Amino acid sequence: MPDDRQDLFRYVVEEFAEDYREGEMERREFLRRMTLLGGGAIGARTLLTSLGIAGVSAAELAQAQAAPPQPDQASGAGMVDPQDPSISVGPVTYPANGFTNLAYLARPAGGGAAPGVLVIHENKGLQPHIQDIARRLAKAGYIAMAPDLVSKIGGTAQYLDTARVSSYLAQTSGDEHVTNLLAALKVLEAQPGVQGVGAVGFCFGGGLTWRLATAAPELKATVAFYGPAPDLAKVPDIKAAVLGLYGALDARIDAGIPALEAALKAAGTTYDLKIYDGANHAFNNDTGPNYVKAAADAAWAQTLAWFGQYLKQA
Repeated sequence: MPDDRQDLFRYVVEEFAEDYREGEMERREFLRRMTLLGGGAIGARTLLTSLGIAGVSAAELAQAQAAPPQPDQASGAGMVDPQDPSISVGPVTYPANGFTNLAYLARPAGGGAAPGVLVIHENKGLQPHIQDIARRLAKAGYIAMAPDLVSKIGGTAQYLDTARVSSYLAQTSGDEHVTNLLAALKVLEAQPGVQGVGAVGFCFGGGLTWRLATAAPELKATVAFYGPAPDLAKVPDIKAAVLGLYGALDARIDAGIPALEAALKAAGTTYDLKIYDGANHAFNNDTGPNYVKAAADAAWAQTLAWFGQYLKQA
């Protein structure tokens, strides 16, 4: 597997393993996901060995492979109503990179000029939570578009099993994802009234936000929620003001912060990195087990302040 593909793949593998070890994912579901990522029992065993997980029998892997998926929670407690009269929402389709791309667009009602924000989803694809993020941004005065990076295989909505979505995203190269995001960015820029663009991403999408910042000089501001750092050699290519938001308990991702900060300083990039006490990975997602309201509220306020300073006022 090429290096560009390997880092995203490994990120998803380790995220599933972390959820399993912390009791957030049942053992059978974890093993089922390893078989999906590994392409079968043999590949799953290789992944398990790399994670230091032994004692898994062939029978247990076979049973896990045939098991139904562990259900996901669909919605959080405080979602913005899609019928909210202050916003306008709906699907967007556009041809790019040889296939039909899908996205979700939310903007303030009544039209008018506003900055645009690209919303980059987690490794489960374009879920209701990410659509809600777009609506929150619309209520805050932004034209927000959330592209579906699963579009090439029909879109997130075609898959009830989010592990299959995660496997596809993990097995697709980072360069391909960034190419698709660059195409989405052009569609966002072309929306009526868009004046200046930024990006925000979460988990897997947080990592892609960092990558996109190195490849899209038109971005004025980005916010990455607990995403892995980009290739540090490309940090000098970042033109946007970049904000990274992290949970203090997220050791796996936080291990990369010192090197990232050193690279940002050396490049003279406008940046800030915030770490929230008592919060773990995915603390902002109010549909997940790691949701921490205090940290999520503070991080969202910081996100809006960052965009207000570097995108709205730019």
